[in-house]
Amino acid sequence: MTAAAVDTAPAASHIVPLPPRSWRTPVVLAVVAILTLVVFGLLGRDEPTAFVWSGSGDAVVVPPSPAVPRVLGLVLGGIAVLVAAWAIRRAWLRRRVGIWASLVVAIAFLASLTAWVGAGGQVLLPFLLTNTVALSTAIVLGAMAGVIGERVGVVNIAIEAQLLGGAFTAALVSSVTGSQIAGLVAAMITGALISMVLAAFAIVYVVDQVIVGVVLIGLVTAVTKLLYATVLGPEAQTYNDPGTLPRLRIPLLADIPVLGPVLFDQRLTTYLMFLIVPAVWFVLFKTKVGLRVRALGEHPQAADTVGIDVNRWRFWTVTIAGLIAGLGGAAMTIGSVGAFVNEMSAGNGFIALAAVILGRWHPIYAALAALLFGFASAFRIWTNQAGAAIPSDLIEMTPYVVTILAVTLVAGRVVAPRAVGKPYTKG
Repeated sequence: MTAAAVDTAPAASHIVPLPPRSWRTPVVLAVVAILTLVVFGLLGRDEPTAFVWSGSGDAVVVPPSPAVPRVLGLVLGGIAVLVAAWAIRRAWLRRRVGIWASLVVAIAFLASLTAWVGAGGQVLLPFLLTNTVALSTAIVLGAMAGVIGERVGVVNIAIEAQLLGGAFTAALVSSVTGSQIAGLVAAMITGALISMVLAAFAIVYVVDQVIVGVVLIGLVTAVTKLLYATVLGPEAQTYNDPGTLPRLRIPLLADIPVLGPVLFDQRLTTYLMFLIVPAVWFVLFKTKVGLRVRALGEHPQAADTVGIDVNRWRFWTVTIAGLIAGLGGAAMTIGSVGAFVNEMSAGNGFIALAAVILGRWHPIYAALAALLFGFASAFRIWTNQAGAAIPSDLIEMTPYVVTILAVTLVAGRVVAPRAVGKPYTKG
């Protein structure tokens, strides 16, 4: 071996391989950006749209902002294309694409779509945003239950059952007792009881967590259908007429344009959601209890060695998560429509799980992801009212299409807690 070879051998052994190029996000952003530019810009509509920022009775009235959908589509689509091109360049250089790029492209697409649908009329932003928050409440609370459960190591597929059971109990108890607060408490207890069944089979009897969750969804769906057909349906005035929680308007703050009615003119369930999200974040990341919970989801054996009873902690943590999901179920009945309807959870539990993944098992990010899905539902309602020339079946698909696209965007890029879904037994 030559001297030169000897000198270069150690250096060669320390060569760090380049990270692989990740094209998923840049490609998705490019497709959405081009659609925005072409569909809403080049092929857009010329009828003006008025973006309404406040109501005529508000303390501060902001005049509407007129816009031509085609021009708005061209401008926002052009910005989105530039951001997508930047993302492609970052991917080519093997660098990370920041989340802000996805937000810019998504906002450009949604704003252009909203202007296109509202062409020739008005876009009532307070209505759209207020309904976004209201329709997101159940999903956000379900997502918080999912975050807590998976952080402690249990896959809570049964969120759908907890939402449905909570919705049913809230309507029934509120109607019978005449107290909506009693209905809220009953809904939370129902969610906790369903969680306890999940925990008992998954933790104590080591049954597959996904299978238990799916069975619970089928069971709760069947039971609520039976009781609705035999009790709530025939005697609706007695057992299914709970009404809705009153809106609690906060003086002065509710008069702020746009954000006032969104944040400060809501029902109790929504205000509780505003409190629960930061509370979950604080407990998980700023307290010893949260440290233990996260340790159980990452390395339960290490937690066991320091004296933590892994399965007991998992059992009661999942039960507490069920309390929150049950409250989300109450938000769908006494916090929204005022009555129970068969299968009214309508997949919101699964959308909440998607929000957990999209939010990287972080309560704040999961709540923001849930708001995205809530916006999709609010947009569907507004589109129907605006009389848009879009097939109704396509409009009904909006929340689920958004869910699929969002999860696809992050698939393979997020890592769940390492021990999630894995039962723990002392070896």
